Amino acid sequence: MSAFQERQNEPDLSLSAIFVQLLNGLAAASSLFLVAAGLSLIFGVTRIVNFAHGSLYMLGTYTAYSLVQWFGGGIFGFWGAVLLAGLSVGLFGALVERLLLRRLYHAPELLQLLATFALVLVIRDFALWAWGPEDLLGPRAPGLEGAVAILGRRVPEYDLFLIVLGPVVLGLLWLLLTRTRWGTLVRAATEDREMAGALGVNQAWLFTSVFALGSFLAGLGGAIQIPREPAVLTMDLSILSDVFVVVVVGGMGSIPGAFLAAVIIGVLKAMCIGIGNVSAFGMEFSFSKLTLVVEFIVMAVVLVIRPWGLFGRAQGVPRGTASVEPPLSLPSPGMLKALAAALLALTLLPLVSDRYTLVLLTDILVFALFAVSLHFIMGPAGMHSFGHAAYFGLGAYAAALLFKYALPMELALLLAPLAAGLGALVFGWFCVRLSGVYLAMLTLAFAQIAWSVVYQWDAFTGGSNGLVGVWPAQWLSGKTAFYYLALVLCAGGALILWRILYSPFGYALRAGRDSPLRADAIGIDVRRQQWLGFALAGLFAGVAGAVYAFSKGSISPDTLSIPRSVDGLVMVLMGGIQTLTGAVAGAAVFTWLQDTVARQTEFWRALLGGIILFLVLVFPQGIAGFLRERWEARAGKRQS
Repeated sequence: MSAFQERQNEPDLSLSAIFVQLLNGLAAASSLFLVAAGLSLIFGVTRIVNFAHGSLYMLGTYTAYSLVQWFGGGIFGFWGAVLLAGLSVGLFGALVERLLLRRLYHAPELLQLLATFALVLVIRDFALWAWGPEDLLGPRAPGLEGAVAILGRRVPEYDLFLIVLGPVVLGLLWLLLTRTRWGTLVRAATEDREMAGALGVNQAWLFTSVFALGSFLAGLGGAIQIPREPAVLTMDLSILSDVFVVVVVGGMGSIPGAFLAAVIIGVLKAMCIGIGNVSAFGMEFSFSKLTLVVEFIVMAVVLVIRPWGLFGRAQGVPRGTASVEPPLSLPSPGMLKALAAALLALTLLPLVSDRYTLVLLTDILVFALFAVSLHFIMGPAGMHSFGHAAYFGLGAYAAALLFKYALPMELALLLAPLAAGLGALVFGWFCVRLSGVYLAMLTLAFAQIAWSVVYQWDAFTGGSNGLVGVWPAQWLSGKTAFYYLALVLCAGGALILWRILYSPFGYALRAGRDSPLRADAIGIDVRRQQWLGFALAGLFAGVAGAVYAFSKGSISPDTLSIPRSVDGLVMVLMGGIQTLTGAVAGAAVFTWLQDTVARQTEFWRALLGGIILFLVLVFPQGIAGFLRERWEARAGKRQS
């Protein structure tokens, strides 16, 4: 390489280059702030963690693109389309709140999350049907097509407009929330929703108006992006992760906190892109790769130092008596007979199943153990995790890497879960110090950091291509033999976790969840118990991941991704979080539905989302919970 080429590859760290990157970051922060402000308002009043908020952003982008095409060029056509797109998304959000979410306000928070995730699937396929799979880039903003010279660099005028837009919207929101009666009611509901209702505030209309405003901000944030970024079908989840980070770092419900966090995240990501690769002390550091994970690093650091965010407030103890589940009881003889019959059926199924059915059954067994391990910390331990796929993926990658480095499959299967358990032990030490949505978001941050390492470490993990050639030993080469191995490991792992729940350790976990102050008063180290429970859940998720790696013969970074963690949440919630068998039922139904529906139609996500919404509304206690209620009702009739 010539000296000229070396100079060309060196990062430009001049003052003007850094300043331009700062402006780029501030421009990106404005759109991010609009979406985050909407989510922060919605959560602050309704307490709903809205997974569909990124979909509202995507709808704003697509709608603005179509309206601009319809209205034609010109200042009024473009800006009218942007504003109308935001208003239409706001109206859509109000309808969603009125027709769906209002029915779920008294349901558990996780059930509300499941309903909003179903909306993500429905809206994604609606966008696919309405606009197709191609990327759509809108025109430049009329009147702002040019660029301004700053410090010898050309800066787009539209970026400067966005930089100004963010503080303007912040100011308007401040006036709305502090100088109007509606804003006073919103702040009152944010501080104490129950007390506001007791004082006569019409919560139904307040919630609808807040959801409409939050949806409008999300749609507007997407609409103003059409001159800068194309509309793509994957933009809903990509923006959602950034928005969650901004809201949590700033403090749930804090609009100024969301603005500051958006600026921090936007500027840091722009700087990482601008700096690129830097050589120092004989080593090369790639800052550009940090763009995939820098916001999650910031969130993890902030939550460890200040668990309630920069502008948030420490969570107090809620009023009233906590919702405590009835004591755990041993399964009835009838339930034990049903469980034995199910295991016998699984043992005999290969005798009448074809190759495809065995592959599907193996997947169900794997994801059943994954879901049971997630239920172990979500149900009995009360720790909500949005990043449980990290330990599933760590187990899978550990098994694949150990096998690739010439260890036999049997030894790789034995050692791989230890890597997942060790990862859960390290991450869990930080996570158990938080609670509620902050704990969930910290688990998400650690999972995304693990995914980024796996995705970018090409020399060791294979990077985005993953690892191939991870096949079982010769004696397990047939699908039937491997199915039986999966049955022994996965069913055995689930039974061990269930047995732990009836041990003193399991009762201590429940005590720490239901009443941490009382548990601490009688000598239970709640945090230590939760930490060990977190590690155990990670260990058994690693068992499922290791079996999964050998069942597929390859592994990729998708195994640790956010969608995989969301799949686990859906499985647990579909089955019912209040029942031990709910995770198994949810995993079986979800895996079967995903496989069956995907083969029937191109719009399988919408169909799957519709089925999930139906289950949420008709069986709010989950599939297994509904069956348990019917079983108990029938048993009661027999006794009477």
